[in-house]
This record gives sequence, structure tokens and C-alpha cells, in this order.
Amino acid sequence: MRTIVVGSGHNGLIAACYLARAGHQVEVLERDGVLGGAVSTVERFPGHRVDRGSSAHIMIRHTGIIEDLELDRFGLRYIDCDPWGFTPAHAGRPAIVFHRDLDATVTSIAAACGSADAAAYRRFVGVWGPRSARVMRAFGGRPTPSNLVRSFWGLDAPSGGSALSQEFLRSGDALLDGFFEDERLKASLAWFAAQSGPPMSEPGTAPMVGFAALMHTLPPGRAVGGSGALTSALVARLRSDGAVVTAGDAVSSLRRDTDHWRVVTASGRDLRADVVVAGTHILTTLDLLHAGGFDDAVLRDWRRRIRLGPGIGMVVRVATRALPQYPDSPSEHSARGLQLLVSDRARLRQAHGAALAGQLPPRPVVLAMSFSALDPTVAPPGEHQLSLWAQWHPYHLARGDWGEYAQQEGTRIIDEVDSYAPGFAASVLRRHVQTPLDLERELGLVGGNVMHVEMSLDQMMLWRPLPELSGQRVPGAPGLYLTGASTHPGGGVCGTSGRNAAALVLRDLRRHRFSRRRGR
Repeated sequence: MRTIVVGSGHNGLIAACYLARAGHQVEVLERDGVLGGAVSTVERFPGHRVDRGSSAHIMIRHTGIIEDLELDRFGLRYIDCDPWGFTPAHAGRPAIVFHRDLDATVTSIAAACGSADAAAYRRFVGVWGPRSARVMRAFGGRPTPSNLVRSFWGLDAPSGGSALSQEFLRSGDALLDGFFEDERLKASLAWFAAQSGPPMSEPGTAPMVGFAALMHTLPPGRAVGGSGALTSALVARLRSDGAVVTAGDAVSSLRRDTDHWRVVTASGRDLRADVVVAGTHILTTLDLLHAGGFDDAVLRDWRRRIRLGPGIGMVVRVATRALPQYPDSPSEHSARGLQLLVSDRARLRQAHGAALAGQLPPRPVVLAMSFSALDPTVAPPGEHQLSLWAQWHPYHLARGDWGEYAQQEGTRIIDEVDSYAPGFAASVLRRHVQTPLDLERELGLVGGNVMHVEMSLDQMMLWRPLPELSGQRVPGAPGLYLTGASTHPGGGVCGTSGRNAAALVLRDLRRHRFSRRRGR
């Protein structure tokens, strides 16, 4: 059985690994010269291995995929981010430090926010830890009603199922206001949750806040050698199973013939496949189908109904002489995890509102990550490396363009870190700015959305990216399967979309063989 996987993002590679392990003849085709899409690492500065997209891996460590594919045998190793979160001291109050150890976290919150919020945080973890584990279970299967019911069946709900469902559908802000008093603590958890894309004012974002509780079970991980180490391990696994991985040859069209797929590439290859797994952005996949003669009216309807949103954010990668020095905080508290540089949710709301209007945020909200403190192999001796992620930044600017504003906004982001860690800006040796437009051009993230399409309630679970495409099949295109952030469960380094796509392929083939045997 010949299978072609279009795109070498981590979901596509994971699907390819499961299919190759099952005996398929697999080839992965990647348009870029660098494999891995947004899960890749390159030398941006001399001696620095810099991530192109993701930096911290959170969800995939909760899926069992790493163990199932035995990726440790192919060189993958993670270091725990512990503490996993840090919010600087503010207005005379100590920093908030989120350790993997719940007791240590509660002690930090008591000192920074008071004993009432410390006790509330312990209750929050007790309630939302089990709930978040069930969310991960739901993420692990296909988004069918029966799978979703099984994922949450039996979850403790002393107030009844209707109350439980209401809590899942609440906004993140409502959840935070129901548990806590201190605004800086609320802002810290809201900023962590907002890494999924939506602001915490939107319905259905409560589980995004609740996911913080799961970090006390297994925190974010840093892959040794950079985010691309996951890709390298997956590619090595693939090749050990006889698969072919081809970089630098973009697929230009997908055409369904009578009983097979024709996959044409930019180099002129005209390949035949029994199965195609498309790991590209959903809009890119629709473009490939259009080039192959698929029904134009259907494609236009699908494109019209899929929402990308205004854009999520941008990132500045910097090489520095030193780590950020936050006043009254030792670097062992701040440097190992996610530095949540926010003190109130008003700034998050202002940044999102500005993006909706096509404007830059009044003041950038920054998540800083200094993983060279965990893994010295990514920077030369005597230097450090940071990724500074900022939300929200629009893809389309109401005035001017990103060519005009990129470096200026990069400076504002660096200066924002400096406002929390004085002297940081002076330590910067080199920088690389990735605007939403850059993320699209380099990584194929259409509209600069790192989650592919908006992670809003109406485009999640059995509605992602559309109800008729949520089953990871394309109506009218037998043998074509979808994977990647455009599909359930969405963006982030998770991998379950790839595993689900492979399982669906194998199940469909078993059913086809059984039906053929019965028809004899």
C-alpha cells in the first residue's frame, strides 16, 4: 500500500511513522528545505540553534506517542521545565513561581498573593487536574460524539452534568474570577491559557485555563538540541522503517483518478498513491485539490466558512550575553520555564482589541523563554538565547505594512522585557524578528496564525475546521485524509491528529478488505 504524506509537520510525520510501522510504503514530501515545519530548529546566529516555531512542548508529553514510537531510541530527550512558570515581582509583591510541585507553588502564591488565593489555587488544581486529563483523553481520539462522551463519562460532577458542562463552556475570565482575588495571579494564568490563541473573554476558554493544573503532573518539556529534535527523531524512526522523506519538493496538485491519487510536485514528479495524508494547512490542501480539478464551488464554500482570525502574534529570537535578571528573583526560578510578563488582564484585552482593528498592541504582552539555561547545547559558551513571543499582532495592518514596522516592533518587544528585567536590552547581541507575515512565508502558516485556524468554540472538536471535514476525511475525495493543526484537537505540539489520521487509514483499509472478501 503506497501512502504519500504531504508536509513534514510533526502531525504528518507521526501519521507517517504509524503507517510505515504497519507496513505501508510511505513517502513524505516537504516543500521546504528544512523538515518539520513549525517544529524545527536552525542556526540563525553563529553557534546558536534557534527554533523556527514552537519552543516548549507541552501536550505531546501527555499523549503516550513518544513512548509508543520509542523516540528515545532515535535520540529524543526532554528536560522538564521546572519551575514551569514565572511572573515577576510587582508593586512590592514577590514573584509568582509555578513549580511542578504543588506545595511549592502554593507557598509561592501565598507569599505573592495571600493565603486565600493560595488555598484557592490548591482547590483549582484539585478540580481542574482531573478535568484537564479528560480533555487530553478527548484530544487523543477522533472528535465523534461517542468518543467525546466516553472521554468525559464518569467525571466527578457533584453539582450535576448540566453544571459541569456549563463550567466547560464558561470563559476563562469567568473561571479565574470564580476562584481567585489577586489580579496578577489571574493575569498569569490567563496569559498561559492564551497561548492557545483566543482571549480568555471568549466562551469555551475555561478548559484552556484549567490546563495549567495538569502542569503539576507533567510540566512543559524542552527537547535537547531544540524543538526540531522531535522532528529529527521522527524522521530517523521513519527511515529505520523504510520510509522516504523528501525535502525541497513542493506538491503542486492532488488529483483523484479512478482508483488512486496522482500527486504532482514542483520538480515534475508525477506520483501514484493509494492513500494521501495531507498535513498542510487546510487552505493549502484546498488549493492543491483545486489545482487537481476538484469541485470549485465546494472548495469556495469551504474556504469562505473557515476563519483564520486577525493573527495571533509574532516572535523575536535573540542571542544575548546573559539571562534576564528579574529584581528579587534568582535565575533558577525564572530561567527554566515560561516567563509570563504580565500583571493584569487589561493589557491582554487591549492587545487583542487592537489586533481586531488591525493595530499594534498599545504595549506588547510578552512570553519569554530562555531555554539555553536548560540546554546549553543551543548557544555557544558565554552566550544565551531567548524566544520572545508576543500577542496579539495582526496579519493585516490597518496602516502601513510589516516591512515598515517589523524591526520597530521587535525593539518594543525587547524593551518590554527590559522593563521587567533592567539591563536586558543592553545584553542583546543579535536578533531575528518573525512577524505574522514571516511566519506565513517561512512556515506556511496562512494568515500568520500558528494554530492554522481560530481555536474558537465553533471551530473546535467536531467542528474543526468544519463539521463536514472534522472526521479527517474529505467528502468526494476517497483515500484523502487530513491531519495537522487545522484538524482536531488544533494547534500546539500534540501529535494526536497524526496518530488519529493513521488509525483512520488503517481502519478504513481493514474494512475495505473485509468487504471485498465478503463480496467474493
